[in-house]
Amino acid sequence: MSSSTTGRPLRADAERSVRAILEAAERVLTENPTASMEQIAEASGLARTTVHRRFSSRQALVDALAASAARQLAQAIEEAYPEDAPPLVALHRATANVLRVKGAWSFALGPAAAQSAQAAELHEQIDHRCLELLDRARTGGVFAPDADLDWIRRVLYALIGESLHGAAPAGSDAGSDADPEALAARIVGTLLHGLGA
Repeated sequence: MSSSTTGRPLRADAERSVRAILEAAERVLTENPTASMEQIAEASGLARTTVHRRFSSRQALVDALAASAARQLAQAIEEAYPEDAPPLVALHRATANVLRVKGAWSFALGPAAAQSAQAAELHEQIDHRCLELLDRARTGGVFAPDADLDWIRRVLYALIGESLHGAAPAGSDAGSDADPEALAARIVGTLLHGLGA
């Protein structure tokens, strides 16, 4: 059967187009949150008609961007094997993985893109998975038996956010400030031991 009758190349081409548009939207909107669809199309290297065919409006594009980033965030947590790895190992891996995703998709995971209903649902699932991991850690003695898991989750999120705020861009030569593994070790260490002597 020829590829023209199966439709597979077209589907793969459409997926590549969508990926190019979303990546361009992240770059452009990070620099200019009010950028137009035309500016995003230009940055993607695709025709405006292609962008408008994939996304009916600018808001539809932003919603898709937010949902795509949230899916990557959820996948980053799953790749830490939160149910199988030792809890402390999974916590470190998940933190490093989340840092990588959040560093790459700062606009899509920021407040400007937070109106997407699909992204909001994914973030609820992420919160639930995080609480499950923290509960395993508490059961395993990583945290005190009476530790408030929701408070730990909120502190963890805050530490991740502050670590990324003002951090050097990924790929730059800025030592541990740009290294997700080193940042994760610092975050988990602070979460477990605080800053006291």
